[in-house]
Amino acid sequence: MVSKEFGSEDVVVEKRETLFQGFYRIDKLHLRHRQFAGGMGSVITREMFVRHPAVGLLVYDADADSVLLIEQFRVGALANEYPWQMEIVAGLVEPGESQEMVARREAQEEAGVAVDLLEKVMEFLPSPGGSDESFTLFVARADLSMAGGIHGLPEEGEDIRVNVMSLNQALAALQRGRINNAPAIIALQWLALNKPRLQARWKRR
Repeated sequence: MVSKEFGSEDVVVEKRETLFQGFYRIDKLHLRHRQFAGGMGSVITREMFVRHPAVGLLVYDADADSVLLIEQFRVGALANEYPWQMEIVAGLVEPGESQEMVARREAQEEAGVAVDLLEKVMEFLPSPGGSDESFTLFVARADLSMAGGIHGLPEEGEDIRVNVMSLNQALAALQRGRINNAPAIIALQWLALNKPRLQARWKRR
């Protein structure tokens, strides 16, 4: 027997208030939701980190079987062994931008590379327990033979180093815990599973 799935119509928001408004926002919600045992539950309160949707892309050179990962300081990883995180290129969707536009813009700003082909991998929620952020993941084709250096927008405090390595090297870094953020983990594991198909389509020679 398949149980009925609950949806947004099974949640009643009694009150929503903004606790903080800056570049990001924190809201406090007072809500009730349907219970698995039946009926509606009592009112509960939850704080939620409100974020713009984000787009990320793993840049892949199919001919060299290499990937581009950026490295930058992340305050959320301050207590982690690796405050300078190895990440995929990513950015927030601005009003009027498509997801593909964000992917191409961020590849230029954060890594100094132009990508041509894009394949959408998936959309996921990085931390639904406390944030409404949605993340759309792409894999993108580029020639990485000349990629490298320091990039980013100084006015945004960005100091980003570009690292180009073989896919096997990246997977080894993931295995030993050097790469430990969700978008990079998902992207690299997806590429490892789909590499034969991508190489058949994306190789130039």
